[in-house]
Formats: sequence, C-alpha cells, structure tokens
Amino acid sequence: MIKVSETAKKKVVELMQDDGYNATTDFVRVGVKSGGCSGLSYDLQFDKQQEEGDKVFEDNGVKIIVDKKSFLYLIGTTLEYSGGLNGTGFVFNNPNANRTCGCGESFSL
Repeated sequence: MIKVSETAKKKVVELMQDDGYNATTDFVRVGVKSGGCSGLSYDLQFDKQQEEGDKVFEDNGVKIIVDKKSFLYLIGTTLEYSGGLNGTGFVFNNPNANRTCGCGESFSL
C-alpha cells in the first residue's frame, strides 16, 4: 500500500487538471528505476490506464498504480508534497530505504 498525504493529494489533483487528466478516473503511476546518486530513483507520472500486472491502490482519493517490480521497493511508502524553503516537490517517505540522497529523489536498500 502507498499512502498519500493531504498536501500531496491537493498538488496531485491540481497538476492532473493542468495536464488534462481527471483525478477521479485517471491514475498516478509511481515507480522505481535504476539511477540517481544512491542507486535507485523514484518515478512519478500520470496515466490513463493500468497495465497487466500493475498493483492498484486508492488512498485519500488518489488512484495509484505501481508496476509489480517497483511495488517491492515501495511497500509502506507515503507520498508527500513539500512547498517549503528547502525545496518544492513530491517527497517519498520510504521505510524500506536504508540510504537516501540529499535531494530525496534517490535511495538504496
């Protein structure tokens, strides 16, 4: 399961509408890919359809899809949004990450 904070929900809905997506029917695709200064990096994009093997969740009114491989790295993660002085953007609070980089966009297990 992937959780979505209230601030992340508001930003997701706003960005989806700006990009022509419907937050009530379309998805936020969350994934993990190789790269970044810690070895793995997060991938976040909008999608209108799920693929075979995707895990589907809904939390706080946001529909999330995760591919099977990425799901193993993301179990228990909370998607948050930070708009503070230290940077603006989505933040992944991942309890599985042993090490994260300073930017918070990559991690290792």
